[in-house]
Amino acid sequence: MTHTRRERCYLVTGATGFQGGAVARLLAGRGDTVRGLARRPGRADTPGAPLVTPVAADLGNAEDLRKAFDGVTHAAVVMPLEYAADTVARYARNIADAARDAGVERIVYNTNTPLPDAVTGFAGFETRRAAEEILLGSGVPTVVIRPPVYLDNLFSPWNGPALVNDGVLAYPLPAGQRVAWMSHQDLATVVAAAFEAEHLVGRVLNVGGAEILTGPELADRFGRALAREVTYVPLEVARFEEGLAQIVGSAAAAGVAGIYHHVASGTAAHLLDPEPADVERELGVRLTPAREWIAAQPWRTWAGAAD
Repeated sequence: MTHTRRERCYLVTGATGFQGGAVARLLAGRGDTVRGLARRPGRADTPGAPLVTPVAADLGNAEDLRKAFDGVTHAAVVMPLEYAADTVARYARNIADAARDAGVERIVYNTNTPLPDAVTGFAGFETRRAAEEILLGSGVPTVVIRPPVYLDNLFSPWNGPALVNDGVLAYPLPAGQRVAWMSHQDLATVVAAAFEAEHLVGRVLNVGGAEILTGPELADRFGRALAREVTYVPLEVARFEEGLAQIVGSAAAAGVAGIYHHVASGTAAHLLDPEPADVERELGVRLTPAREWIAAQPWRTWAGAAD
C-alpha cells in the first residue's frame, strides 16, 4: 500500500504581528499555502498579506483552533503579549490538542525570548517555559527556538528618531551586555529551516543574529551605516516599562520588562549571546550581519521626527 503525502499547509499564529508576519510572508513568498491566524486578522496592513489566507481564531477557544488547524500540516507558533500563567498554559494546550487532532507533522515554537536555566520569578520567562513544555510533550513533532533581542525594535518610533536625529541608541540593556541581535527576517529564515531539520525534532535551540555585540559596538555599527556618531545609552528598565505600558498596557509591559530586569541584575551574562556559527551550522542558514541589516532600512523615515 502506498501513502500519499499531504500537500503542505502552514498555520502561522500571530500573523498580524511583527514576528508571525515575517514568518507568514516568507513562507507565502516562496509559494507555500499559508494561513495567518490572529484574533482580528483584518486589522493588519501587512506587505504580502494577499498571499496569506487570514483565519480569525482565539487561542483561548479550543473549537476555534480545531477549525483553524483542519488540513494544516505544519504550524509556526508564537504567543501573544499575554503573561497570565493560566491563560498562556491554556493557549498552549489548545494549540497542542488541535495540532495533534489535525495530524500536524511539525510545530516550530518561537518562545520570543531565551530562557534562563533556573526558574525565575518573571512571567516573561516562566509562561514561555510552561508553553514550551506543553508543546514538546504534545506528541506532535516539535522544535523550539529561543531568540534573543530583535534589531527591528530599533527601527521604530521609539528609537528611530533618536538614532537618526540625535545619534543616540537607547535600550534597556547594560552597555557591556553581549547580545546576538537578530532581525525578524532572520527569525523567519530560522523558523522555515527548522521545519526541515529532522535532527532538531524534540530539541530546544538558542538562536540569534550573525554578530554578538555590546551596546557600544552596536552603536558603532549604526554610526558607520548612518555616517554619523552614535552613542549607546543604557535605558533604565523602569523607564522602558513605563513607556511600553502606554502602548501595550501595564500587564504586557510588566511581562516584557521582567526579561530586562533579569538581565540588568547581572546574573545573565550569556543569556543573549548564542554562538552564530552554531545556529548557521545547525540550520544551514546564513545570518545577516548587523551593519548589513542597518544599511537596508529606510532610516530617513525618522529624519526630523519627534523623539
